[in-house]
Amino acid sequence: MPKWKIYTPEGVQDILFEDCFLKRELEHKLRNLFRASGFYEIETPTLEFYDTFSADGDLTPQETMFKFFDPQGRILVLRPDATIPVARVAATKLKDMEYPMKVSYIGNTFRYNELGGGRQKEFTQAGIEILGVNTAEADAEVIAIAAASMKAAGIQKFQIDIGQVDFFKGIMEQTGLSAEDTEQMRVLIDKKDFIGIEELVEKYNISADLKSLILDIPRLFGSADIIDSVEKRTDNARSIAALQNLRKVLQILDDYELSEYISIDLGMVQSLNYYTGIIFRGFTYGVGFPVISGGRYDNLVEKFGKKCSATGFSTGVNLLMIALEKQKIDVQKPCVQTLVCYDKDSRKIAFMLCEELRNQGMSVEMDVTGKDFEEIKIYAKNKKIGGIMFVRNGGEIELYDVSTGNTTITSVEELKNK
Repeated sequence: MPKWKIYTPEGVQDILFEDCFLKRELEHKLRNLFRASGFYEIETPTLEFYDTFSADGDLTPQETMFKFFDPQGRILVLRPDATIPVARVAATKLKDMEYPMKVSYIGNTFRYNELGGGRQKEFTQAGIEILGVNTAEADAEVIAIAAASMKAAGIQKFQIDIGQVDFFKGIMEQTGLSAEDTEQMRVLIDKKDFIGIEELVEKYNISADLKSLILDIPRLFGSADIIDSVEKRTDNARSIAALQNLRKVLQILDDYELSEYISIDLGMVQSLNYYTGIIFRGFTYGVGFPVISGGRYDNLVEKFGKKCSATGFSTGVNLLMIALEKQKIDVQKPCVQTLVCYDKDSRKIAFMLCEELRNQGMSVEMDVTGKDFEEIKIYAKNKKIGGIMFVRNGGEIELYDVSTGNTTITSVEELKNK
């Protein structure tokens, strides 16, 4: 046998019975939430051209993508992100749609991530996008649905940290840092590397007050009171506008009655080339990195040919599963309620009975082994099936309760009349 024949590659996995059932249930709950909130689902290809994700060279690092060639020599990738294809579709096939356009998706993505903590190279993303509107209300709705997604999954203890990248961009404009050093500063702040931040700041002729503010950025997280205190420390118009926008979003979220789940993090400075305003990440116990991420990205759709504001979020379905497991939250599990078996003269009746029970919403397994009733009892017990219906003598039914061993004799007619 070839060495790798029975294995899967690193970073991908087989998802078996109970986990697969849970995953599909989560996807079902998220899909229903998105539909109920007025979002229309689309599905983009698993295969895309490399150029889609490398537009201007700043969307997706090429080392994170699975790349290969088509017969014409063009570079293809397995979809590493769900939002970028939505932007492509919005700028092309949906360019004449009326705004706001509300889009949802659920699908697998593929990325060379650092493994560990439940992260995989193949994972399922579910999310929404609101296109064509740049308002605090749109940003707040996205965050509210992100919170509702956590609750729909069964997770009640979570926190959503909200930042505003324009606050950071405004401060950097005021310092006069080069584009290269601004990106370096972003990385240092994201890592909370205080020594590195101080060393970089000292290279520039910056006022003492501004230096102090920059050094404090990684510490600017907590309650909404941070906005008031920071607003007094800068006169940069862009940064002040960002803080005012953040305050407005928080006020709307308060009306959603979500304030208990929200905190501020002005040191959250994700990709500056991607996000343009509000950004946020959602955390919960048992998972060491965000299970939700999102924000405003008003320049993304334009890269595909149409100027269009946009905001959205995505959640990792696989990460939600890990959180449920780590938090020991009870989840529904797959089960067979009834096993139907029959003698040779009652097969047609047994088939009719199965169909009737399934139409009533029951999970019914038909015996296909032909084993005797005692062996079937053992099978049903091992599989934790609730009960057995043994159809015999042209319509007589023996009902066997697997957990108690009790038996009741009835008929098809009597069952129909109940």
